[in-house]
Amino acid sequence: MSDTTGTRAVTLGDVAARAGVSISTASKALNDRGDVSAATRAKVRAIAEELAFTPNAMARGLLAGRTGTVGLLTSDLEGRFMIPILMGAEDAFGAGRINVFLCDARGDAIREQHHLRELLSRRVDGIIVVGRQTDARPSLGQEIPVPVVYAYAPSDDPRDLSLTPDNYAGGRLAIEHLLACGRRRIAHISGDPTYAAAQDRLAGARAALAEAGLELVGEPMFSEWTEHWGRDAAAMLLNRHPDIDAVFCGSDQIARGVLDSARDLGRTVPDDLAVIGYDNWEVLATNARPELTSIDANLQQLGRQAALRVFDAIDGIDIGEGSHHLPVRLVIRGSTIARR
Repeated sequence: MSDTTGTRAVTLGDVAARAGVSISTASKALNDRGDVSAATRAKVRAIAEELAFTPNAMARGLLAGRTGTVGLLTSDLEGRFMIPILMGAEDAFGAGRINVFLCDARGDAIREQHHLRELLSRRVDGIIVVGRQTDARPSLGQEIPVPVVYAYAPSDDPRDLSLTPDNYAGGRLAIEHLLACGRRRIAHISGDPTYAAAQDRLAGARAALAEAGLELVGEPMFSEWTEHWGRDAAAMLLNRHPDIDAVFCGSDQIARGVLDSARDLGRTVPDDLAVIGYDNWEVLATNARPELTSIDANLQQLGRQAALRVFDAIDGIDIGEGSHHLPVRLVIRGSTIARR
């Protein structure tokens, strides 16, 4: 195969054209990024070598006008939900490939604007905004000169791209599992009712029950996202409705409290009472007795997807807009199915 590029420097476009792929795909293949098949990656790399597309030339082509930095702007760095999201984003960035500026606004709008100005002054190539809860948050605006992706907390502007866990699907998944375990008298204990996550999980749960011709036993119980509330709520619930055979909890902390009260009241879990939590906080779930079945929001994958969307935008790909709900998953342990 002859080289048609002549004596000029080989570009990424030359490699992409020869391989029959887009420039974005060629970039991902050469940088181990994104969903590129092994065969495509091997083909692109072979052509890059054939055309003498050196790493230095590649770097010039990919980073022309760029700084190789991305900003991570969070509102709650100490929050348990933030850490796996940031870990997933970091995995996608790749060690040593992208420099990350991490800023914690601590939930303060003025501090957030200060950090945003600092990130832009450093000429970051993109920004990921990580919220502390799944309620919509104010947009940074449409005048930001670099791509912005919102993770966990969606932007209140539909023109922005937001990635958030599918809490409605999580509520459905929890109830479907309990129904599959033969439970029919199901109650719900959750946290702060003003949280979108609490309402979305309840809506999903009710939809799954309705499809089975059932309703929740009693009214949903809302208060705090704490073990203490879980203990108090479960004690009230089991006294009022002793025939309950399952409790869907809005968080693992609440579920741990429910397990305590069930034990105090002589209810065996899961034989007499199945309990399912939410968040799959492993330090809680795996140290519960019995271990706690829970819905996992896949936060590390969410962070990774946010980073990949930023990469796509940097590569000139239209990443779309609006709020996108990412899948959650069920993690089954001994609080719903007895371990043999």
